Amino acid sequence: QVQLGESGGGLVQAGGSLRLSCAVSGRTFIVYTMGWFRQAPGKEREFVAAIRWGAGSTRYSDSMEGRFTISRDNAKNTMYLQMNSLKPEDTAVYYCAAVRTVVLPITPREYDYWGQGTQVTVSS
Repeated sequence: QVQLGESGGGLVQAGGSLRLSCAVSGRTFIVYTMGWFRQAPGKEREFVAAIRWGAGSTRYSDSMEGRFTISRDNAKNTMYLQMNSLKPEDTAVYYCAAVRTVVLPITPREYDYWGQGTQVTVSS
């Protein structure tokens, strides 16, 4: 099994920044791709970004590319999401996810492992 744990969420004013972290433990060798998703109240879970653990290639949601940056530190088994120029509409619970695939999936059902989520609230 793979365990994922998010951290770094919180309350920030519009225009501010936050960096989320996702620590990976357990059978980390089966993790090939990781992603960030978010879910606002009453809405479906939404793709944010994904990264291949080995190659480092990335994929972003069109609406977030340019403001958000996904990265990973292989030595620390940790993935990050740097979020800049935050807007109130970015308010959501942010989840990290992992899957054993070399592609970069963008739908939640394609991921096998999930963290518990971390709340991000952006005030106007």
